[in-house]
Amino acid sequence: MFITYSIKQNKTNNSKIQNNSTGLVIMTHTLKYTFKAKGHPNVTSKHRSTFEVTQDTDMSLAGDCIVGVSSKASLNDIPRQMREAIQNEKTEIHVILETENAHDEIIGYGHPSLTLDHPTDMVCRRSDYTCSRTLMIRADKAAVDLNPDLVDDLKSGKTLKVTLIVQSI
Repeated sequence: MFITYSIKQNKTNNSKIQNNSTGLVIMTHTLKYTFKAKGHPNVTSKHRSTFEVTQDTDMSLAGDCIVGVSSKASLNDIPRQMREAIQNEKTEIHVILETENAHDEIIGYGHPSLTLDHPTDMVCRRSDYTCSRTLMIRADKAAVDLNPDLVDDLKSGKTLKVTLIVQSI
């Protein structure tokens, strides 16, 4: 049996202490960061191993992993405390993609090799590959797996709300 205590530090940081009957105490932190991007007529969402949100304003049909352009945030904009949490392989990362008609949630993990310093791109990967563009690895979905209604909204250029939720121990 877990007893959960919530300590709200501010609107974007929630800490929980879990204490079970064996005396084990686990402290988890939940951090949340939200920003906007836009869809684009060239969104195809066909990539089988990644999806990407970029600050670039345009994209070609070859960018089959890109689901959002004109992002208002880059990896460099993620708050320091969240970036530090993402650089832990025990950290679970939830990316929620929302348009006016649809949404999807993708879950992946952090890693110490994530530099989180690319100036324009955020890439979520199914694999363990890391580079300056990588936000998370071992994601449970790629562009091809996203909700078709979400993809249709993005193809029509609708606004994309991106929420990052980072849960670290």
